[in-house]
Amino acid sequence: MLRIALFILLLANAGYFAWSQGALASLGWAPQQHTEPERLQQQLHPEALKLQQPPAAVAGAPDAARPPTAPAEAPPAQEGPAQCLQAGIYDDDASDKLRRALLLQFPEGSWKLDEITQPGRWMVYMGKFADNQALEKKRAELVARKLDHDRAGGTLDPGLSLGRFSSEEAATRELTQLVRQGVRSARVVQERPDKHGYVLRLPAATPALRAQLEALPAFGDKALKACAS
Repeated sequence: MLRIALFILLLANAGYFAWSQGALASLGWAPQQHTEPERLQQQLHPEALKLQQPPAAVAGAPDAARPPTAPAEAPPAQEGPAQCLQAGIYDDDASDKLRRALLLQFPEGSWKLDEITQPGRWMVYMGKFADNQALEKKRAELVARKLDHDRAGGTLDPGLSLGRFSSEEAATRELTQLVRQGVRSARVVQERPDKHGYVLRLPAATPALRAQLEALPAFGDKALKACAS
């Protein structure tokens, strides 16, 4: 019995081998051959694959789908127009301190100290009066004569000025005219002597440069104003 089973098993193996090799194809017994050309065309060719960038986000797409963008840079601060400014007069000591501070903190050519002599001022003066009552009495006389006048001010008070002049000669000429009009008690005095010193000049001062200058202790309480022509 065992021999018969072994013989049947060998016979089945031989038949399967013959069928798989196509030996029984003439009898219509053969395995199916996969030779369709469309299957070959559907095969992938990895050597021909290429990576592509994702398309840009379209308008109206959700913010989460859009690529992150760098924050916009703030525009540079715009400075105002530059102008020529000056301040002074500084005496010798004050100008030395200012010059040292400017040399340390300001670029060369942005400033200069000009030496000047400010001419004195002269006045046709009436006074000093004993008190304000005497001053008001004299003022009433000048009003009656229709003569221009004002308070002398400073160390010349209480007194009246009938005119201020840049030279003694000009003040003397005015006094001569007033005497002809009946003024008797007026005289010429020097209100302010000639003043030697230095004027600080900034040829092209921007608002930033001006603020930096005004923060300097050595600048003092001077006021910046447009340069004299």
